[in-house]
Amino acid sequence: MRLYGTEIASRLLLGTAQYPSPAVLAEAIRTSGTAVITVSLRREGPGGGGFRDLIAQAGCHLLPNTAGCHSAQEAITTARMARELFGTDWIKLEVIGHADTLQPDPFALVEAARVLCAEGFKVFPYTTEDLILGERLLEAGCEVLMPWGAPIGSGQGLRNPEGLRSMRAHFAGVPLVIDAGIGAPSQAAAAMEMGFDAVLLNTAVAKAADPVAMARAFGLAVQAGRLAHEAGLMPRRDMAAPSTPIFGMAELL
Repeated sequence: MRLYGTEIASRLLLGTAQYPSPAVLAEAIRTSGTAVITVSLRREGPGGGGFRDLIAQAGCHLLPNTAGCHSAQEAITTARMARELFGTDWIKLEVIGHADTLQPDPFALVEAARVLCAEGFKVFPYTTEDLILGERLLEAGCEVLMPWGAPIGSGQGLRNPEGLRSMRAHFAGVPLVIDAGIGAPSQAAAAMEMGFDAVLLNTAVAKAADPVAMARAFGLAVQAGRLAHEAGLMPRRDMAAPSTPIFGMAELL
């Protein structure tokens, strides 16, 4: 998988919030096999050298995000600060428009994406499965789209599978990463079987009874789903089809 010209070894992107301890976070990152980890500038805050040391030792690509921003200007300012703090042009762009569902604000999202792309940022926009919004984000300069599976932290999985399939078909040459709403490894595998390029998640691992074991489960599920997609899934049928041919079967007289 290549994102903004960078080869990524794993198709699982992992968030770093809400873990019970730094040690558990470090082991979950290692066990998952992820190559990209996200971090919120607001959670990092000033003087967070210990956390920066932890993520540096993980050896992963860093994807700062603008979590908690509710306007284009707030997200732009946060992205600029993140670039200074973490030394990367990668930014996961979140502009929240609805307090209950945490659905992105499509108008502010495109506005912020246009400004940040013009400033040289490699923007990873958290969006919906709306095709027109996706087109506008690509026109703004984004090379990756990150549609939600369901509201952030809900664990509902792929709530609109037909809409996501349409998005995958429409943007055939664009890297698409399912971001938000994944609650179980089976849901991550389903997204990969549909042809999505990667899955980004946080809460399902961080809040598990055993985050390290859950991180490994998600890593394996993403691998299995991608392998199944590449192998070619059998088509669904309306009726049964025998797996053993009739010809050559014994005849009872």
